[in-house]
Amino acid sequence: MVTTYTVAQHAKSPRGPQKEQSGGLAVLKEIAIIVISALVLSFLIKTFLVQSFYIPSASMEDTLITGDRVMVSRLTPGVFDLKRGDIVVFVDPGGWLPPYMAPDRGPVGNAITTGLTAVGLLPSDTGEHLIKRVIGLPGDHVVCDDECANDGGPVQVNDVAIDESVYVKPTNTPSGGKPFDEVVPDDMLFVMGDHRQDSADSRFNTSKPGGGFVPVHNVVGVCFSTVWPLDRIEWHSNPGSVFEDVPDTAGSVPQPSA
Repeated sequence: MVTTYTVAQHAKSPRGPQKEQSGGLAVLKEIAIIVISALVLSFLIKTFLVQSFYIPSASMEDTLITGDRVMVSRLTPGVFDLKRGDIVVFVDPGGWLPPYMAPDRGPVGNAITTGLTAVGLLPSDTGEHLIKRVIGLPGDHVVCDDECANDGGPVQVNDVAIDESVYVKPTNTPSGGKPFDEVVPDDMLFVMGDHRQDSADSRFNTSKPGGGFVPVHNVVGVCFSTVWPLDRIEWHSNPGSVFEDVPDTAGSVPQPSA
């Protein structure tokens, strides 16, 4: 009886550590699945739904200020149509921005930053992106003649004077002192910053590719909120009342291909 008991005891003892090891591996496997699932979900959200961006300049003050982190809906244009008054993030049409050199964080830092940005856990590199407000849609006639520029506005869209006081920086004039008279081509947008005296926008890029207009297909999405810093959290809705009396035109806005 003693011998039988001793053999049985030794036969069972190796199984204890194996079960413990198996349990530890199972926990690690579950953690890995959760992390990978979260990264995939974050990537899908960034690719198809929302994306975060960092505001690097003062061109959209006081709506957005340097250092703000904003969320951008990628459903517009596409699922939803662009509207006058939308705040849009778009890829530089060509020559609007100076050459950009991303900060060198070292091999490891660069790899981590690239990876976290790719899955949407860090704001996207703003080296080739700009953020402005849509003033003219395809076919719109956007005007501020010399008298308008000298008197401080108002800007006219399709012969209707618009009151932009709800978003233009209070110390600025709607024209920023720059006269212009433009008909927006098909598939293009006319954009301006809210800080009219400090925004290199459609008014100042007429000699660049696209004639100062932004191709609709360059639009990444529409900014709908500021999420950081905490004391700057704000929802950015479209100021529809500013453009409610502006008649539509026959200009075309392309839809993304399926």
